[in-house]
Amino acid sequence: MSARSPTGATEAKMSVRNSLLAILSQGACYGYQLKSEFERRTGGGRRLNVGQVYATLERLERDGLVERSDADPEGRAFFVATPAGRREAADWLAGETSNGEEMLDGLAEKLALALTLVGVDRGRLLDRHRVAVETALAGARSSRDGVVDPNETEGLAALVVADARVARLEGVLEWLDRLEVRLRSAADGHAPAPLPIHGESPRRGRPRKASSTAA
Repeated sequence: MSARSPTGATEAKMSVRNSLLAILSQGACYGYQLKSEFERRTGGGRRLNVGQVYATLERLERDGLVERSDADPEGRAFFVATPAGRREAADWLAGETSNGEEMLDGLAEKLALALTLVGVDRGRLLDRHRVAVETALAGARSSRDGVVDPNETEGLAALVVADARVARLEGVLEWLDRLEVRLRSAADGHAPAPLPIHGESPRRGRPRKASSTAA
């Protein structure tokens, strides 16, 4: 099994951070509830540790992107996005996803989440990412075609990597085409509605702290 690159691990961490922020833009959640919302909105492929969720919440609070709201009778601390947090979440949803090795997983998770959110233009979001992938694919093909001496060992090694990148991006583009067909079919029939924050909260949750001590 290959290890995830440091860049890929950082991107995955930022993807979780931004996903949680986007969910909190829809309404207040406490930590375990937010973990559950993330997993049901992204297909359940990535399971979050609740400690990771609370650590992320504390950093977001420190950065002024979320704020604590009133605790419930069980003492669970609720968090909701601030106006700055909502702007950052919207910018992330509208922005391009990395075109590195983590692209397909990261983009699939991001688009799955976006489909569940209120106020997201699904078609426009898909078009923006398609353009980004097409641009990356054109660059990858140019790099592949520019490999010098592909019949020599070093050139062949470079061609192997370049070909893999082209194939990966072609696969992402084909997947986006299939997703567009699915969205069109849904729009022609009964398009799935965005998901509200689940009304029945999970049982677990961290009691409210007197003050945040995040570094």
